[in-house]
Amino acid sequence: MPFEIEEIKVIRKKLGLTQSELAGLSSVSQSLIAKIEAGSLDPTYSNAKKIFAALESFNKGKEIKADQIMNPKLISLLPEDSILDAISRMKKYEISQMPVLDRVGKAVGMISESVLLDAMLKSKAGRIGAIMEDAPPILSKDSSVRAVSDILKHYPMVLIGDKGKLKGIITKSDLLRKVYNK
Repeated sequence: MPFEIEEIKVIRKKLGLTQSELAGLSSVSQSLIAKIEAGSLDPTYSNAKKIFAALESFNKGKEIKADQIMNPKLISLLPEDSILDAISRMKKYEISQMPVLDRVGKAVGMISESVLLDAMLKSKAGRIGAIMEDAPPILSKDSSVRAVSDILKHYPMVLIGDKGKLKGIITKSDLLRKVYNK
């Protein structure tokens, strides 16, 4: 993401860095940072590149990852479970959606309150496998909170995986609770 020279001070302060800390991270002098921020000196291309690389690197280190906000308790259903099983589990755990996993733990679908209501209104009885929606996306445990947030705009949940195994789940309410209500 390209930055402007005038933004250095604003970005540095947002990240909670002092001029000296930024100078150390970017291998330039503190006085150079001060002069650039005061607008009294235009840095060379190489110095500007060092400063912006340091700001970006520091910011990435502070970025929240999916495994920091995921709920490791993965409550799920099997395709052969009944609609009543789904309703009972949702009530018990006070959740509004959950993944459907096969016997080896692979996501094969998802079920939500709206899918259950629709099935009940259409008098569909039977198994979850007959009414479930497509499986939710699976992201890496190292995915950024921004990536998770973008996916949650289109899906009610995201599953978090690591090395082919499901490790947790993030729903919209998890994201709001853990990220925006610090």
